[in-house]
Amino acid sequence: MNQPDKQRVVIAGGGTAGWMAAAAISRLLHGRVEVTLVESSDIGTVGVGEATIPTLLFFHKLLKIDEQAFMAATNATFKLGINFENWRSLNHAYLHAFGATGKDCWAAGFQHFWRRGLDLGLSEDFGQYCLERVAAEAEKFAHLPGNGLNYAFHIDATRYAGFLRELAGQAGVTRIDATIERVNVREQDGFIESLTLNNGQTLSGDLFIDCTGFRGLLIEKALHTGYEDWSQWLLCDSAVAMQTESVEAPLPYTRCIAREAGWQWRIPLQSRVGNGLVYCSNYLSDERATEILQQNINGNPLNSPRVIKFRPGRRLKQWNRNCVAIGLSSGFIEPLESTSIHLIQQGIVRLLRMFPHEGIEQAVVDEYNKQTVFEMERIRDFIILHYKVTERTDSPFWQHCKQMDVPDSLAQRLALFEKTGQIHRENNELFDDSWQQVMIGQGMVPKGYHPIADTMTERELADFLGHIKHNIHQTVARLPLHQQYLNSYCR
Repeated sequence: MNQPDKQRVVIAGGGTAGWMAAAAISRLLHGRVEVTLVESSDIGTVGVGEATIPTLLFFHKLLKIDEQAFMAATNATFKLGINFENWRSLNHAYLHAFGATGKDCWAAGFQHFWRRGLDLGLSEDFGQYCLERVAAEAEKFAHLPGNGLNYAFHIDATRYAGFLRELAGQAGVTRIDATIERVNVREQDGFIESLTLNNGQTLSGDLFIDCTGFRGLLIEKALHTGYEDWSQWLLCDSAVAMQTESVEAPLPYTRCIAREAGWQWRIPLQSRVGNGLVYCSNYLSDERATEILQQNINGNPLNSPRVIKFRPGRRLKQWNRNCVAIGLSSGFIEPLESTSIHLIQQGIVRLLRMFPHEGIEQAVVDEYNKQTVFEMERIRDFIILHYKVTERTDSPFWQHCKQMDVPDSLAQRLALFEKTGQIHRENNELFDDSWQQVMIGQGMVPKGYHPIADTMTERELADFLGHIKHNIHQTVARLPLHQQYLNSYCR
């Protein structure tokens, strides 16, 4: 039998997005595709996101990546959640952990039993019923049987791209070191036909993946796809980033510290710390933002502060004709909940599931875009939540956030939880238990709870809550310190 012609996939741009796409497509569609990646050694990476969420483990499992090798190569540490400081109010902190809180029943989530316990004086802080949160606060970590501890990673994004580049090369990906001078579009249907490179080469393809970052060289500059701006809800449009030496044991969580007009991240790797300040330029100048960041770091700087500008929102289409935008070229949501690499991964996995082996069908393109928009909008709502539900009024920025209107989808979710304590996950959206952790952490305690919580006697409810907390603290007591585990597992 004649073998079908291989699909020619051209990836424009490297970095995390480009090499994640190259590694996944080449390894999972091996023999069916011919993958070429174009990147220029002269173009640096943005390097904003070095924190991840647990979905990355699924991506690594698909690609059969050895975790210890990956962590050693990327200077990685484990991450159990994100500590939000000064978000609800000044000097208040809560930790959004990756695990489920308490135990649900068939009719209602754990928060309903916890809420009734508040009325009776039985409930402690909501986070005390989450294993990952208690372990994070104790600075402990270990792999537990049956994936008993949900975790992600802090990574060096540049090293991660290099790690994936090696895997992609082993799977036959061709890399061309060049810049794209022109995107050649067919007149008859508007599809991209080829790329003209600065080395004189013309690179043709069947499917083009735009990983050119904010520039959107293919998806926007060539195909004029359009952009939906979300800055009416997400005010921050700038970031300043820098790296510092590590001066203490790495924490097993990310720190997100709210400032006067934005927030600061602190991401601990094994041998250095990633630092940055995300802010709104209407309330804070670049110079003042840089000054605030430099005043709030530990350890000697390893590089000069770098200012990055962005516009929160998304392309109107992530797949347009024969071009798919992955990463920053598809849109941008600030990395408050470490979703940047997750969205890259989801775009790649979704493309693999809908890969156009027999040519591009508009119905498939439309479904891809529909699923992507839904996911991005739900993540957008979750990020807006952090700004909207706050007690802070100490600066014009926070006053505006507290008073601003929010998307109808978020307003409905907040009203439902505030009145009834209910949360409903739609279409397998990313965040589930996270919603109640953050809403309660930000100060929104439900007024009511499901009546099934009243079926327990007061004694039964006390035992139920106490048993959960006791088991968690027993487990955490047996865990090694995070630094000790790193030393033995993936130094």
